[in-house]
Amino acid sequence: MFTRKEIVYILVTTIILGFAFEVQEFSLKSFFYISLLILIIIALNLFAKKIAGFYLDAEIEAKPWEVKRYWWTAGAHFKKPFPAGIVMPLITTAITFGYIPWMASLVFDIKPKIYRAAKRHGLYKFTEMTEYHLGLIAASGISVNILLSVLGYFLGYSDFARLNLYYALFNILPISELDGNKIFFGNLVLWSFITAIILIGIFFSLFAI
Repeated sequence: MFTRKEIVYILVTTIILGFAFEVQEFSLKSFFYISLLILIIIALNLFAKKIAGFYLDAEIEAKPWEVKRYWWTAGAHFKKPFPAGIVMPLITTAITFGYIPWMASLVFDIKPKIYRAAKRHGLYKFTEMTEYHLGLIAASGISVNILLSVLGYFLGYSDFARLNLYYALFNILPISELDGNKIFFGNLVLWSFITAIILIGIFFSLFAI
């Protein structure tokens, strides 16, 4: 299901986020515990997207979040893509002293080498995948994180519940190549609904979890 390259991306992201969350009172045991939870969260998020992509006859490939432009004007782009997915967790951790680590580090692409008709649906070809379809795929991953958060809460795993909510919160932001941007332009109503659920969950977690 995951390529070797994707596995490397997932592990690197897990280590960075695990360190970001444990930088205040670092201990090896706590680092491995948080990292394990983050690994599960990321893996299930991507797994859900791959399943959604399969049913839409698309092949999903995870990659690090990179920013190519620093402004909207012509020529306002970096010579090399800025590795935002790696740098942002470190920057926010340093600025907030570890209280608010950035958690959106991986994005996904549709592999361009795939070209086939969606025979099961008979509605579109791969090259006709719309923003709506991309939004559905992105939403599947975040929806799984919301469900995992609810499950973690009722089973008494508060850390797991919180981390899923935080992961969903950062990834729902409608910027750059993040999932939130794909959902926002694919289906604004769906984006609004998911965002509202996440914010309610965050608010609830501050007092109940």
